[in-house]
Amino acid sequence: MSPIVFAFLAAILTEATTYGQVNVEPNTALLNEGDRTELLCRYGRAINYCRIEIPGEQKVLNLSPEWSKTPGFTYYGAGLNAGQCGVSIERVKASNNGQVKCSLGVEGEELSGTIDLVVALRPQQPIIELISKPDREGFFNENTLFNARCIVRDGRPPANITWYIDDMPAQKRVTPLEILSTPTNDNVELSTSVQEIQFHLAPEDSNRKLVCRSHHQTDRESVPPQEAAYIINVRYAPVRQEEALVYGLYLEHTAIVNMTIRSSPTPRIEWTIDGAVVPQGTTNDRFSAYEPQYLGNDYYNVTLAIAGLTLEDTTKIYNLRASNALGSTDYQVRISSSSRPPSTGLDVAAIVGIVVAVAVLVLIVLLVLFARATGRWCFGGKSIKTPTNETKRNNSSMLNLY
Repeated sequence: MSPIVFAFLAAILTEATTYGQVNVEPNTALLNEGDRTELLCRYGRAINYCRIEIPGEQKVLNLSPEWSKTPGFTYYGAGLNAGQCGVSIERVKASNNGQVKCSLGVEGEELSGTIDLVVALRPQQPIIELISKPDREGFFNENTLFNARCIVRDGRPPANITWYIDDMPAQKRVTPLEILSTPTNDNVELSTSVQEIQFHLAPEDSNRKLVCRSHHQTDRESVPPQEAAYIINVRYAPVRQEEALVYGLYLEHTAIVNMTIRSSPTPRIEWTIDGAVVPQGTTNDRFSAYEPQYLGNDYYNVTLAIAGLTLEDTTKIYNLRASNALGSTDYQVRISSSSRPPSTGLDVAAIVGIVVAVAVLVLIVLLVLFARATGRWCFGGKSIKTPTNETKRNNSSMLNLY
């Protein structure tokens, strides 16, 4: 078959298909209640009449560019002669949700098309349902596999779900979004969205806010997304940390050694200095251990007082043990009477001094080389001439004359 014949047959087929069916724009209209919209059905030839049925409306609309009998509904399109049958809805109602049907009269027969009109219905407030359960006081232990479910009921269309922890996207494992159909008593089909989140709890998760936020077609700047929140409480042994250094203490004065630790529940404190144990709330010789002071967010200030600080005291290592129901953690503390901690590198003054010293040394070497090359200063002594053969002959001749 030649290309020309093929193109001709394709054109005939396309024209026949166009004339034989009703095209709709759009296929689906997703709107909020109160929105304005235009729906259009098209046919390839002139039509005799245009009739549209809208869910929730008692009357079938007979529409034409020349007249409008139903308030809030007017003809939309380029005219019946152009094969267009459309409706402009001034304000969409919740009851208009469903299939809009258009019927076109064409040469003694009636053709029809449908458009899905989805009028969004705001879902209920999200809820967070705990799958893994806390203890009676509402706490989870460290390393517990935390599992929760977010449920957003009765939305149209279904809501999307996003998880946050302290207003930041939760980088945790979540299940695929599950959509459940929930018919109502009046046969209106709504959707419920469900998603789970799962992660192992760590000390840093304690007192953090887990948020399930729903995102929906009905969200606006004045109507923000809805959300549910849950505060996670975690119990854990005192958290380990590196050796602490307390500096700026005054000799022969009472020294206050402070250290901050994190623990849940409240830790019990015990200091050990040179084998002597000082529990919290007690005094041993010159050493007094105070009760831990709560700072908030599971942080505690731990204090040891040393009466009449000596230079020998600054050479000791102070061992601290913090314990609670979940375990014990040992810490080491060093103290110093220096006004600031020892530097791990050179400060600016030391670097400048080194640069100046190197520059002076280079200058001295250059001066020595210059003086030696030019015979100056300490290299400027009398020169000694070495006698030559000619000088010896002249001296011998002069002796013969005598």
